[in-house]
Amino acid sequence: QVQLVESGGGLVQAGGSLRLSCAASGSAFSINTMSWYRQAPGKQRELVARITRGGNTNYADSIKGRFTISRDNAKNMVFLQMNSLRPEDPAVYYCNADWVVWGQGTLVTVSS
Repeated sequence: QVQLVESGGGLVQAGGSLRLSCAASGSAFSINTMSWYRQAPGKQRELVARITRGGNTNYADSIKGRFTISRDNAKNMVFLQMNSLRPEDPAVYYCNADWVVWGQGTLVTVSS
């Protein structure tokens, strides 16, 4: 069974950067696709970015060119580098493995 733990959230000024990390444990070797989702208050959870074990990536249009997803298969970790953060980016960011397993989330807040 896979467990996911996110870290790296916090408060940042608009235009600033944060790097989120997600550590997978358990049967992490079996994970193919790792994703980052986010959920803002009153809104549905939405896909931000995803990456396959082979390194293929997909991004939501709203964050293209600003966020970069990467993973370290040897360390069973996935990262989300978030640059040029905007007032519309604050949310709880969740790590996901193969659309099934979720982490507990990490809060990102952006001050204007």
